[in-house]
Amino acid sequence: MNKIRVGIVNYLNTKPLIYGLQLPPIADKIELIGTYPSRLAELLKEDKIDVGLIPVAAIPQLPVHYLVGNYCIAAEREIASVCLFSEVPMGQIQKVYLDYQSRSSVALLKFLMKEYWGISPQLEEAKDESYREKIKGTTAGLVIGDRALEQRKISTFIYDLGSEWRAITGLPFVFAAWVSKKPLPADFIAAFDEANSLGLNHIDEIVNGTNFQLYDLKKYYKLHLLYHLNERARKGMELFLKYISEK
Repeated sequence: MNKIRVGIVNYLNTKPLIYGLQLPPIADKIELIGTYPSRLAELLKEDKIDVGLIPVAAIPQLPVHYLVGNYCIAAEREIASVCLFSEVPMGQIQKVYLDYQSRSSVALLKFLMKEYWGISPQLEEAKDESYREKIKGTTAGLVIGDRALEQRKISTFIYDLGSEWRAITGLPFVFAAWVSKKPLPADFIAAFDEANSLGLNHIDEIVNGTNFQLYDLKKYYKLHLLYHLNERARKGMELFLKYISEK
């Protein structure tokens, strides 16, 4: 029997979800394939994975999609690891580099700039990691993931996209969800969901086993991140998808 190919993101924020996927019995049924979010969406489109933790903004680009299980990467308020970083106040920003690893965050930033912040700086898609060195003067940058937690120690002004979305909508923002292009067996989804939940009961173990000194990971996992794709999270996701489908 062929293993189900599961696309994962190798960021700190996914560790609680991946924890249980690395253990039997689910580990014997799957092959884990890791990369950054925007590339993961491409792998799903190209049928190189069967299910992936893909950016929500990539969902409309799929011919058909299925949400798999009840877990995701979301934020009820501040996310801490998806931010616009700058050396000057928002009104003085003239140029913004967009993180090449992101899709949902880029789409959310564009929404915030147009509909909420009322700014229209020059936008440039970053090609590689060197763009972070250009975040200086009136040039800002969108940074996501572990690198954003590093950037918090560098930049003067930090605009958190999760809390900004919450301020507008009153809803959580879902950055990524488990998505497939075809129906998966119900028994697999049940086992997959159970595996996803396992790490949420082992946060202390995950924190103790992770060498990362730049941010309080227990706070990150328990306060900033929302892993349950609950009703409120689904409403927030639907609202965001409605926005990007209309623009």
